[in-house]
Amino acid sequence: MPEFETLKFTRSGSVVGIVLDRPEAANGMNDTLTRELAEAAALCDDDAVKVVTITGEGKFFCAGGDLKAVAAAPSPGAYVNGMAEDLHRAMSTFARMDAVVITAVNGVAAGAGFPLGVSGDLVLAAESASFTMAYTKAGLSPDGGSSYLLPRLIGLRKTQELMITNRVLTAAEAAQWGLVTTVVPDAELPAALDQLAARTASSARRSNAAVKQLLLTAYAATFEDQVAREARLISECADSADGKEGVAAFLGKRRPEFA
Repeated sequence: MPEFETLKFTRSGSVVGIVLDRPEAANGMNDTLTRELAEAAALCDDDAVKVVTITGEGKFFCAGGDLKAVAAAPSPGAYVNGMAEDLHRAMSTFARMDAVVITAVNGVAAGAGFPLGVSGDLVLAAESASFTMAYTKAGLSPDGGSSYLLPRLIGLRKTQELMITNRVLTAAEAAQWGLVTTVVPDAELPAALDQLAARTASSARRSNAAVKQLLLTAYAATFEDQVAREARLISECADSADGKEGVAAFLGKRRPEFA
């Protein structure tokens, strides 16, 4: 396994686990963490990986950018730009890879930790988790894909409220708004993450990849382009080993055994 300074990176079969590991700094993002997150994402973009999980060490998921590191930089703007570029490269890789990404928000998700937390294909949250933009409090503007993800997930008006007023959402509110898939008791989050990862890893990788590809283009494509893409992908799935196994299992009334 690769060695990182600010992340824990583990692999068990087809499941990769990433843990943000700067608990002494509320898992805040500095230039090392964002660079390593981009490197870790690239390692996950592999045919043998079916699921990637992302969570935080300690009481925080991620408190956003490490403002102490920003303030200490000779050029704060250049420092923040470098972090943003690495973070955005990581998030783009997670979004476009075939593997399903599951985020488990174990505590506060603030600043860039907010979009990272809700960017998973599936999002778990502990009951005590909370979500806030917090950018304008520090005289900054949103990053981490916030302006792309949030309007698509919750609409423009709610996004404006979060970004301008810095409203704090509880985990239950985030679920009601459509930012979170499931809320679980704090003590049950690790087990819930493991169970969901295992269940997802047992499903068809090619099918999950097709879902991700289709949803990425859903808002930008014309109807005709999108249904043409659907036809192409479902035919590719039907010809794949997993597709043949899935159909055979369905007809045979048994559980499929996907590669």
